[in-house]
Amino acid sequence: MTTGVWVLGDQLWAGQSALQSCANQHKQTPVIFIESLSHAQELPYHLQKLVLVWSAMRHFAEELRDCGWSITYTQAENFKTPLIDWIQQHQITQLCVMTPTDRPFYKLIQKLDLPCKVTFTPSNRFVWSDEEFKQWASSRKRLMMEDFYREGRRRFDILMVGKQPAGGKWNFDQQNRKPPKGKLTLPEALWFEPDQITQDVINWVKQSTAFKDSQEYWQVEPFRWGVTRKQALQVLEFFIQTRLSNFGPYQDAMVTGEQTMWHAMLSPYLNLGLLHPLEVLRAAEQAYYENQSEWELNSVEGFIRQILGWREYMHGIYIHMGEEYPNHNWFNHTHPLPAFYWTGETQMNCLHQVLSQVKEIGYAHHIQRLMVLNNFALIAGISPQELEDWFHAAFIDAYDWVMQTNVIGMGQFADGGMMSSKPYAASANYINNMSDYCKHCVYNPHRRTGEQACPFNFFYWDFLARHYNRLKNQQRMSLSLRNLERIPSEEMQTIRQLASDWHARHTATEYPLPSTPHHGQVDPTAK
Repeated sequence: MTTGVWVLGDQLWAGQSALQSCANQHKQTPVIFIESLSHAQELPYHLQKLVLVWSAMRHFAEELRDCGWSITYTQAENFKTPLIDWIQQHQITQLCVMTPTDRPFYKLIQKLDLPCKVTFTPSNRFVWSDEEFKQWASSRKRLMMEDFYREGRRRFDILMVGKQPAGGKWNFDQQNRKPPKGKLTLPEALWFEPDQITQDVINWVKQSTAFKDSQEYWQVEPFRWGVTRKQALQVLEFFIQTRLSNFGPYQDAMVTGEQTMWHAMLSPYLNLGLLHPLEVLRAAEQAYYENQSEWELNSVEGFIRQILGWREYMHGIYIHMGEEYPNHNWFNHTHPLPAFYWTGETQMNCLHQVLSQVKEIGYAHHIQRLMVLNNFALIAGISPQELEDWFHAAFIDAYDWVMQTNVIGMGQFADGGMMSSKPYAASANYINNMSDYCKHCVYNPHRRTGEQACPFNFFYWDFLARHYNRLKNQQRMSLSLRNLERIPSEEMQTIRQLASDWHARHTATEYPLPSTPHHGQVDPTAK
């Protein structure tokens, strides 16, 4: 019996379970990598994501070849044709694949009808296994992230002193919400120059007519992301040495022209498998204990909560909720996604700044995503499915498992509160407090009617009014609804008219996504 391994594009580390299952016979084990062109065209993916995934795949294939593995690397129109040719050439009787994280791709493999047995090895790319999360979830009446996070701290003994959390508290979030007031000295980011392999991918993506939609919306150069595990480890070390100690206080802040702030920039590498989340957590924890006389715990705890809390929780919820989750639309929002999400051409400066940044590097930090991009779509009544498809296409770290939960659940509250205790809806006041964007905007963040009224304001109050009956049962919305009730009826009519007029002016005429929503299909660039 000959066993072969198919390495998927988000499983790029030697410790992944399919490769490990054959490690003792690695010189006799054929391994295949496939770049599928047709799958890369299902959405107008960010050009830098195409480059990142394919360059990382090519680099990892070379690393395995140098270690003695028998590597086949191919570009093809689809996955099935090269797989069958390779299976027949090497007389493979069993194909090992580490279980894909994205549910649609798992189904795709099952439907390929390959001429050999397909064995899925358990995924080992998260801190919690799928079964561990299912067991935890099945024993609970509520699936709150804070409960899950605390259990994770205990279970994996991270920032714990015996049975108690370090510092005597589980959560220091209140200390991590400083607005960017005064002059801030911001750290530099660690970027890389493309090597020849990466440059070859860049040139091919730039010249290929297959990506004409993507070429219209996204920049491919300058491409500065790391593409190897060595570079990913350098980014991790750089973050710990230069950013982690001050990460906490300003992690929610937004500043014009500052793309990274104190953020780690590790999500693309974690989501490709170039880094394992547990090694990142251990490195941050160790650095804190080595420097705790100088470092504040709130920064380290805040960073650890993003990975052991939100990232692991988002994956667990994806596994737990099942196939129908991305179809939820609790508010019944149906407006099309505005064209400026693709072009960045809008007079709302906050959106213009964030969308221009995404256009350039395929990245925005969590508050830019949640409180600018998601928030506007929520209060404006945009279809959550169209928004999720855009997020999936636009971000360099986007995958089915993470975008469903982050957009459908957290950002749009389209699941009706399965994973969040309130909608993340806010007026311009939040953005004005947590950024400098409003200082350079044609709209007035303090006005909700009149010529200079900020759309975030009139849409916010229109959102509360539209969904008053649904929101009145959400305990954490009671203060906002009481404020809504204080607005005079005539002013409220003006607000509602402003919202209606805005939609009349901004109805999308060209929508570069498929007419059938992509959610629940396969993410080609990941594989």
